[in-house]
Amino acid sequence: MRRGQLRDYFAGAGVKRLTAVDAEPGRSNQHEVGTTWEMRHQFLGEVQRERFQAIYVWLGGDQDGFTAEGTATHYDAREQQSRSAEWRLYYPFNSVTEAMRESDTLFLAMTNERLLYFIVAPEGSTSERQLSWLFDLHPKGHSFVSREVGDDEPELDFAARFILDEIGIEFEEPDADRLDAMIEPFGLAFPKTVEFSDLARQTLPEARAEDDPDAALVAWLSHEEALFRRLERRIVATRLDEGFRDDSGATNVDGFIRLSLSVQNRRKSRMGQSLEHHLEAVFRAHGIAYVRGAITENNQRPDFLFPSEAAYRAAPDTGHACLTMLGAKSSCKDRWRQVLVEAKKIPKKHLLTLEPAISEPQTSQMAHSNLQLVVPQSIQETYTSDQQDWIWNVRDFIQDLRERTCKL
Repeated sequence: MRRGQLRDYFAGAGVKRLTAVDAEPGRSNQHEVGTTWEMRHQFLGEVQRERFQAIYVWLGGDQDGFTAEGTATHYDAREQQSRSAEWRLYYPFNSVTEAMRESDTLFLAMTNERLLYFIVAPEGSTSERQLSWLFDLHPKGHSFVSREVGDDEPELDFAARFILDEIGIEFEEPDADRLDAMIEPFGLAFPKTVEFSDLARQTLPEARAEDDPDAALVAWLSHEEALFRRLERRIVATRLDEGFRDDSGATNVDGFIRLSLSVQNRRKSRMGQSLEHHLEAVFRAHGIAYVRGAITENNQRPDFLFPSEAAYRAAPDTGHACLTMLGAKSSCKDRWRQVLVEAKKIPKKHLLTLEPAISEPQTSQMAHSNLQLVVPQSIQETYTSDQQDWIWNVRDFIQDLRERTCKL
């Protein structure tokens, strides 16, 4: 199944560290950044006072981001002067530009339709790492480093689509007809998540957890995501066609907002549940004894407890070598600390995530907190070599469970 390329969405991109003059209204009233000759010839162009439609995105460290729509104007500040050109990109005041500060990282990315993405992330954050990996660009100072996106680049994998989704890019599935046939029985209603996960595995028989648990997990999740987005598109399109009018014929704004919120909330909750469903299938394929959602101290509920809740209760307060717990979070961010308070009898925690390119400070904090990160093998490619030496993949985790199988 072809998953598309970055060139299908972006013509080019650039990155730089923001200076105080670039970012902070108290230090400058210009609200603009200088552009380079390279990025103008790669994707921005040199049309005097060209006004781009723009999407402003703030990805605030390890917290959820927000966006604002607006415009940005590209102009030569020395148009009437004999000196060499000095091109600048003027941006208006909005919630994103208000939040950005000196030393934050700015990514400018131009779509094929000449829609400009103005994306800001704090220096050293996971979001910065992810965007640098996606665009293959790393900030080197206060001047833009840029490149044109080529036609010969690899297809977008799970990690790339994860990051595109974070900045609000909707991607098309190339096998729409095939997917439509699979979801036809559901009509215009969302099935339970467990049913969708079962369908994803049944319609992708070539993915076998017995052979490669890492590859199977990512393949199942990718396939289910494609099925879900296709059904979602069908259901939402039908609702939009019906319109948003109340009994008096007035526009029902509240109804539209409720639909938008339900779409976002369903996407977030469904991925986490799907991850747990597919992990269960991996454990079953390898004959691993586990319990999902067991209750431990203070009514905590670790996602997975091994080998059983009864074994956990029978163990002394100091724990036992055969006990293991695993948290499962599709998007890690700052929530990994929640896992540390679950299952007190197990001092070393394990956390499986699908999040690509988590920053080195974050993974160092995890290691110092006696938490072992587990990341599917293909997603580990977004991490540094030092991080990969420490991170486990799914196969590593299963092997560790087998080596510590014992009886209380």
